[in-house]
Amino acid sequence: MNKITRRSFYSFLALYLISSFAFLTLAAYWFFNSQVAMEKSSNFYKMNNIAEKVSSEVIRSHMTGEKFTLKMFPSANVALLDEDKNILYGSLSQKVDYSKEFYMKGDMFTLITQRTANHLGVSYVVVQSGECIKNIVVLKNRILYTVIFTAFFIILISIFLSYIFLKPIKDKMLEIENFVKDTTHELNTPITALMMSTSRIKSKKHYDEKIVNNISISTKQLYDIYASLSYLSFDHDSEEPKEIFFEEIVSESIEYFSELLNKKGITLVKELNRSPMQIAPTKAKMLINNLLSNAIKYSKPNTTIHITTTKDTFSIQDEGIGIAKGELKNILKRFVRANSYAGGFGVGLNIVDSIVKEQGFKLNIDSQEGVGTTVTIRY
Repeated sequence: MNKITRRSFYSFLALYLISSFAFLTLAAYWFFNSQVAMEKSSNFYKMNNIAEKVSSEVIRSHMTGEKFTLKMFPSANVALLDEDKNILYGSLSQKVDYSKEFYMKGDMFTLITQRTANHLGVSYVVVQSGECIKNIVVLKNRILYTVIFTAFFIILISIFLSYIFLKPIKDKMLEIENFVKDTTHELNTPITALMMSTSRIKSKKHYDEKIVNNISISTKQLYDIYASLSYLSFDHDSEEPKEIFFEEIVSESIEYFSELLNKKGITLVKELNRSPMQIAPTKAKMLINNLLSNAIKYSKPNTTIHITTTKDTFSIQDEGIGIAKGELKNILKRFVRANSYAGGFGVGLNIVDSIVKEQGFKLNIDSQEGVGTTVTIRY
């Protein structure tokens, strides 16, 4: 992971975690408050139910003359007091404020009722309970543990998603790095040849046909690299298509690459029939130049290249190294090379494919490793 990818990874991770933790905190806060409200409401109804039961039992005992016994409640303390607020039955957990019917003080809730109607001398029924606060503490701990576990899970998910999110960027950065290396290598060969040829001309003080041919070949190689990079980098839609005869463009391209063909000892067999086509001239040149350049580049010395044009097809067949069957499905992708036999940086066939699709043509590549490749375009 390079510096740019690492920076993107940490930026995405930080953004994802901050937003996720903010949402998690808000969700936990809302859930806690809603649960506390429900717990307090439930606690009130429980205490009210206890007070109702005790009051009913007091009245029933007084009416029937039975002995009254105050039942114990595990979740609350209950006290029965007379009108002077003296305790008749039970006990209190804390001092009572008789000006309120229901209130909370400290960690204790207190409920006061006068439903006994002074039966058995009981004027007040007081119910005190700390169960609600204990339940809230338990609830708080559960939510806290859940938040911690969820946060840990979010961190794992965010790391996983960051890698998935950055994988295309990482792959593209790797492609660009390889592209820059390959471009540097490709430029180095013709530039070195130009420098050596220029140096030899200076030392000999006269022109040598071989040296001039090397300069011409190297110059054309540099121009082809420039043309490919220019096509990938700039918009060519502004050039209007017009009717041309593709066989004429093919003839110009053959003449353009004649020096390189002669240098490798490659024989070019051509059968050029009338081939009208509606296309921008620059794109037509890019189409044939990339295909012929590839055919020459990947052909072994002293082999043959066949070029044929008809009214609706163009084909170029070489006797080169061929393309492995497993590489055919990826060969049209940008920056992808089937092998490193003759250098290049994997944009030629991608440019061809983009022009073919744009024009609505059909492209077919038939290749056998070690035998050669045939490229056919139907228009």
